[in-house]
Parts: sequence; C-alpha cells; structure tokens
Amino acid sequence: MRNSSFLHSVSLISCLPFVLVHLIAIVGVWYLGWSWAGLGFAIALYVVRMFGVTAGYHRYFSHRAFRTSRTFQFVLALLAMISSQKGVLWWASHHRTHHKNSDKPGDIHSVLLDGFVWSHVGWILSPKYEETSNFTIPDLMKYPELRWLNRYWAIPPAAFGVTLFLLGGWWALLWGFFVSTTLLWHGTFCINSLTHVIGKKRYQTADNSRNSWILAIITLGEGWHNNHHYYQRSVRQGFFWWEIDICYYVLKGLEAIGLIWDLHTVPAHIRSRNLVSQPVPASSLSSKGVSSLSEQPAIATKLDLT
Repeated sequence: MRNSSFLHSVSLISCLPFVLVHLIAIVGVWYLGWSWAGLGFAIALYVVRMFGVTAGYHRYFSHRAFRTSRTFQFVLALLAMISSQKGVLWWASHHRTHHKNSDKPGDIHSVLLDGFVWSHVGWILSPKYEETSNFTIPDLMKYPELRWLNRYWAIPPAAFGVTLFLLGGWWALLWGFFVSTTLLWHGTFCINSLTHVIGKKRYQTADNSRNSWILAIITLGEGWHNNHHYYQRSVRQGFFWWEIDICYYVLKGLEAIGLIWDLHTVPAHIRSRNLVSQPVPASSLSSKGVSSLSEQPAIATKLDLT
C-alpha cells in the first residue's frame, strides 16, 4: 500500500497549490470572520461546479452518456475546468483507466490496493499521473479546442477566481473560490476513496464499488457507484426513482430545451438482473461489470456532434 510512502510518491511542486488553497481558505475565514452568507455563496458555487464535474468530466467526456453540439461540448469543458481539477482530457483519460482496472493492479486510485490517502488525493499529486493518457481518449483528442484547454488547464479556474474578485472583492474570492474549491475537491475525491468501501452493493461486479445515498447527495448523484460500475454509460446513475440523482434531473432539463440529446440509460431487463441476491459464477465477472452484458454500449472512438 502506498499510504506509508506517500511523501515519496508525490510531487512537492504539485502539492504546493493544493496546500495553499486549503491554507488560504482556513486563514481567510479566520481573518475576515465567519459568514453564513459566505458559506451559502460557497455552497451555491460548489453545486454549480460539481455539476460541471459530474455532467461534464464524468458522464459526458469520460463515458459519452449523451450527445451534444460542439459548442455546448466546449461550454461543458469550461464549466468542468473551473473546478480546478486539471484538464478535461487529463480527467477523462485517467478515469477511463480506472474503469478498465477497477480495484485491480493498474487501477490508479484503488482504496483497497493503495489505501485511503492515496486514493483520495495522493495519485493526483503524483508525477506518475501528471501527463494525459492520450491513447485512452482518441475520440476527444481530435478537437483542438479541447487539446488547448487541456494544455492550459490553469486558465479557466484562474479566470474564474479573478472574475469573483472583480465582482465581489476579497469576500467573494475567499468564499466563492477558496472555500468552495476546498469543499468541491474533497466532495469529488470521496467518490474515489469512499465509494469502494462504504455503502451497499446491489449488483455483482468484479470490483468493490458500492452505493451510498449520502455521497449521492453530496456529489449530485455520483454516490450510486455500484450502479455506475455495473452499467457505466448510463446517464442516470440513480437507477430507481428513490435514488436521488440531481445531475440527471438537470441533464433532463437540458435535453428538454435541446442542448443535449440521445441520453443513454440502463435497459430495464439489464437493471433487474445480476443482483447480489442472484449469485453468478465469479468467472463471469469483469472490471466492466458482468461480462454477459453485451448490450452495454462501449465508448465510441468518434464523437458524433451535430
């Protein structure tokens, strides 16, 4: 496990901005004073940017769960990148690698193999994963605007911070960027570190992915992680009406006004089988869910934008 050698595995240069954001958030709140209005502002921008992470980075760029125009694709990339979680191609490429090797050697952030600290944040700060794995994202590499954003990934969050300062001064910058970003980072990171150890398993998968309603609330629907690892391309990760998936509800609204279309969902006949209560031989399981799920569409190598 890499927890014991954490300091030897990460880049101090990468750690610096990560630590500074946390320190500025803490010291800034102490210096300017607590503000309930500030907390509300931080949470509001947390929700907006978490939607960028879940709908953009994850469901669209990583899993191609719906289609959209090239213009709105760029908007989604910008919205995702003001979360300060590096480039859109970087994020998608490493996430696809995770799914290919989930909880097995080659998984870049398995809490079972490498411990909590590494899966939560260590891997992001490691020089080993600093570069984008271009071979996993041929469908995205064809777009020069995405390559540009990925190369200059610090520009969107920096511009976001400057805009907040110009509009609302130090107060807006502190709560809207530093406090909000700190919360946003750890909300996102909990999916990597916690959803493979806490919660319940509905479906038999070859990994230890689990469903957690608490994490689903915090991350706008990403906590239904066992559902997601069972059928990765579903735009709806809360498979049933009682499984709250705020990201999906917003995406349905965007579909209604024509900004996105062709939303993939899990077919009912697939959703109702391969349950934990219906044992199947271990040999039939794969890192992509149950290997017999031939109906699950693979990630295409060419984006179809109209």
